[in-house]
Amino acid sequence: MPNSEQRILTTHVGSLVRPTRLREYATRIEEGELVDQNEFDSYLRQAVAQVVAEQTQVGIDVVSDGEYPHFYGWSTYVFSRLTGFVERDVTVAAGAGKDARLFPEFYAEYFPSQNIRRRGVRHVTAPITYVGQDEIRKTIAMFKQALAQNSSATGFLTAVAPCSAVPNFVNEHYASDEEALFALADALHEEYKAVTDAGLILQVDDAFIPYMWDVAFTERGIEDYRAWTQVRIDALNHALRGLPEQQLRYHICWGSFNTPHTTDVPAKEIIDLILQVNVGYYCLEMANPRHEHEWRIWENVHLPPGRTLIPGVVSHATNIVEHPELVAERIERLARLVGRDNLMAGTDCGFAQSPFTRRVHPSIQWAKLRALTEGAALASKRLWS
Repeated sequence: MPNSEQRILTTHVGSLVRPTRLREYATRIEEGELVDQNEFDSYLRQAVAQVVAEQTQVGIDVVSDGEYPHFYGWSTYVFSRLTGFVERDVTVAAGAGKDARLFPEFYAEYFPSQNIRRRGVRHVTAPITYVGQDEIRKTIAMFKQALAQNSSATGFLTAVAPCSAVPNFVNEHYASDEEALFALADALHEEYKAVTDAGLILQVDDAFIPYMWDVAFTERGIEDYRAWTQVRIDALNHALRGLPEQQLRYHICWGSFNTPHTTDVPAKEIIDLILQVNVGYYCLEMANPRHEHEWRIWENVHLPPGRTLIPGVVSHATNIVEHPELVAERIERLARLVGRDNLMAGTDCGFAQSPFTRRVHPSIQWAKLRALTEGAALASKRLWS
């Protein structure tokens, strides 16, 4: 990651709203239609190059490929790269957990509007292995080509954490669920290593760590949840073993859905577990109205030496564009707690959950990223004055 050079650098969580033509390709591919591979690859290279250029034009320092090559979604993309899983009991998501039980009328309207694809339960029926070598090489190559055309940009690619790949699964092959989880970690290690070996930054996405509290543990209690989480943090560290920490970022959120979130697990209950992850950078939600107050945890929690906090200072969950002064205020109050040199400004979550489900209008996405860079500039002027 680049040094700050006496200013707050900017980034985001990775997923950007897909162009119309890319969504059309994604729909055709998901429906099993054959497409001209050379034609599609040519288009995808152009689309990635364009989105990298657009990020640099609004002043983002550490950019992504928009997750354009991640078909199906931020986590489910990975199943085309793995063996050992069979999908059964396919349903349409309709909300889960205590929050959905508190607001059933809202959820009954909301989920049908989100264009969420049908998904099922993953059954482990054979050894889990990684077979995505060609796909990740292609993704890396087109991204590095785009970065070379924008020499001022530093690049990161996203990948799913073991927990978030299969938060719930049925184990029909391994001696225990934990053995299956660590086998998945071994497989994902290959994808992670390919990214860092290419000189890129890897961001590991793990939304299901916080989200599963609401789905499965609100009635069981915090200790059961923390025990469940600890195993999955251990599996993630196993997947990250041997990789350079300064090329690694860890992102959690409470689910990108713009839903009430009244039963989210508080950050204070999990921050010690999050900081166990062996990475150089932690990306946390700190802008949306359910979690903005949690910036105060850093009054009592110490960021480990050599680590950097990437707080969300603009939200993905509303089309309201944050004022740069508000962005600066969010940055400055955290800088006073963790240190200006240990801070990078980011977003809460991705602006699109998948190729098919966006959280804001594309024009708003770019306005928010511009507010992010303008706010970081204001904060930098004050912090280094």
